[in-house]
Amino acid sequence: MGAVTAIMLFVSVLLHELGHSVVALRYKVPVRSITLFIFGGVAQIGAEPPSAIAEFLIAIAGPLVSLALAALFNAVQHLATDGQPLWGLVKYLAYLNNLALVLFNLIPGYPLDGGRVFRAIVWAITHNMQRATRMATNMGRFFGFLFIFVGFLRVFRGDLGGLWIAFIGWFLHNAASAQGYQVKFQTLLAGHTVSQAMSGHCAAVPADLTLQQLVDEHILSGGQRCFLVNRGAGTVGLMTLHRIKEVPRGEWPTTSAAQAMLPLEKLKRVSPDKELWTALQQMDRAGVNQLLVMTDGQVVGMLSREDVITYLSTLQELGA
Repeated sequence: MGAVTAIMLFVSVLLHELGHSVVALRYKVPVRSITLFIFGGVAQIGAEPPSAIAEFLIAIAGPLVSLALAALFNAVQHLATDGQPLWGLVKYLAYLNNLALVLFNLIPGYPLDGGRVFRAIVWAITHNMQRATRMATNMGRFFGFLFIFVGFLRVFRGDLGGLWIAFIGWFLHNAASAQGYQVKFQTLLAGHTVSQAMSGHCAAVPADLTLQQLVDEHILSGGQRCFLVNRGAGTVGLMTLHRIKEVPRGEWPTTSAAQAMLPLEKLKRVSPDKELWTALQQMDRAGVNQLLVMTDGQVVGMLSREDVITYLSTLQELGA
């Protein structure tokens, strides 16, 4: 029965996150994945909702699913006899799992569901998503500190269970802080384009250059980590340290850049007039560290995460 309880616990959490995901997809907001972990789960939403009402409905969908499950398990509980294993299982799933999950998630601190509902309301009132997010993340930090304080207070009174409460508070505070930094960076990058941060000059190597020559003559001596691979006057691919490391070291002297490169047609690319924040999200979704910058079919530069970080540092120093 313990195994069944554990499985139903994760099924309940999964259905909760599917509630968020289904509504997000209804608004054409991509859902990259659903991750289950010790505190529950999270649906990785790939973009910001298009409106405050969309944010509200996406956020509230999960708790509504959990409430429906709590009602369902409560109804099943009345069909079972007190003391039966089934009675204990459905009681746990109704009250301690789904109902408790709803109450915890409705705390009005980002990134909990209640925090997202709070953000949606503030967003609808102020018509400013970034301001609403800052307020919601500050609420998340507040409740994180509150959980930590209450947790350690209980520990000092001899209740070691307070450590668990403090740990939840620490987790919530860190998650809210991370979201706060993201909003800060998004605000700084607003209005700035790829062309302002990209590397306009990309080192190029011939397609027939061996990996050993590339490492000795360009990487170790020049410190660069990625190169355009040219055949004649045209670019045919991209070579990175990751691609080199995939080739056994003993084969470096006989393997050409063209054999190990990532072909041009498989490269993620971006236009120079694209907003920097959008390009950064594109890197994150694709799981890459750089984007080829192209216009009219021609390579005009390269945008890497390091380029964005450097540009962010410059903006912060200038107070932009």
